[in-house]
Amino acid sequence: MTEYDCIIIGAGSVGVPTALAMGKEGLKTLVLDIAPSIGCGDNKHAIGGIRATHSHKGKIWVCQRSIEIFSKWEEKFGDDIEWIQGGYSFVAYNEVHEQLLKDTVQLQKRYGLNIDYLEADKIKELIPGINGDGLLGGTFSPEDGNASPLLAINAFYRQAQNLGVDFKFKEELIDIQISKEQIVSVKTIKDTHQSQYIINAAGARAKDIAQMIGSYVPVIPDSHEAGITEPVKRFFTPMVVDIRPSEGSKNYYFYQNREGKIIFCLTPHPLIVGTDRRETSVFLPQIAKRMINLLPRLKNIKVRRTWRGLYPMTPDGSPIVGPINEINGYINAVGMCGQGYMIGPGIGEVLARLVAKKSTSKDREILEEFSLYRDFVKEEKLK
Repeated sequence: MTEYDCIIIGAGSVGVPTALAMGKEGLKTLVLDIAPSIGCGDNKHAIGGIRATHSHKGKIWVCQRSIEIFSKWEEKFGDDIEWIQGGYSFVAYNEVHEQLLKDTVQLQKRYGLNIDYLEADKIKELIPGINGDGLLGGTFSPEDGNASPLLAINAFYRQAQNLGVDFKFKEELIDIQISKEQIVSVKTIKDTHQSQYIINAAGARAKDIAQMIGSYVPVIPDSHEAGITEPVKRFFTPMVVDIRPSEGSKNYYFYQNREGKIIFCLTPHPLIVGTDRRETSVFLPQIAKRMINLLPRLKNIKVRRTWRGLYPMTPDGSPIVGPINEINGYINAVGMCGQGYMIGPGIGEVLARLVAKKSTSKDREILEEFSLYRDFVKEEKLK
């Protein structure tokens, strides 16, 4: 039986960068996953957006650190993860949304974010060809960006291995062993691994892992679909977010990656609860109509494929991160609500400092905001 400082359950958008952070702290770490390799859950379904422009300070702080990690990765380690600092733009076509965005900008500025509300003429310059009928303006946060989820997770994985982190795949967890209210080991179909710290980073399977120790996390997966087009010459840089609701959807968002492909996603309404990852015939006509209305020059572009992934949702749309009261050594890193890719690197460092007993005052504020024991009634204004 090998003894580790920490065992992470899940080799995805949160588990892999957390393992990297553990390795940087010099902690002997093991990552277990039921799949045959990293990123086989919903990391491969992420569309690649990375923003700090949230309206809760915990998300802002961890995503600011994530952006720093993504943006400096190639310079530091030499891996091209297709990082583009193109920003995010939320657009407004009615007075309610205009006021919402203006109010949110003021809050975001208080937390040190570089973001402004722009009038309609500036948004038209930023997003050439955008439908100007009724456009009132929008936000722009230039430090946000995007990168390839596939390239990024593999880069994090290789660097974690270089730091001595162990990864074991096709190793299904069957039991978490506890003695005197303290984590002592985990048992898989292949072996038993000893550690006093376990991090649940199992994504859509988070609730099942928590139940092994008699704990409950209010994480319910729902389905979201996305797609990608053929490449065309790049003509806009930010991720564009239209928060207007429409029949069958709440909002949608899209950006043009470095290769010139348009990558797009939609938030269904009502939500499609469950773990079904099969794409549908409804999604493409639904989002195509909305995107062409907003950006008419996309009307002749060809879509190459669509796919469907899971958002492990919590009642208030924010993650559940940190230790639990009942059992020492058990830590949640779950309920990322479709934002695990952008949150993961920042969260990973917070958790590594927690295990290494080096938590900062800011870490403690973040963990308090993401606590399992919060009331879950205060939803973020712009999730």
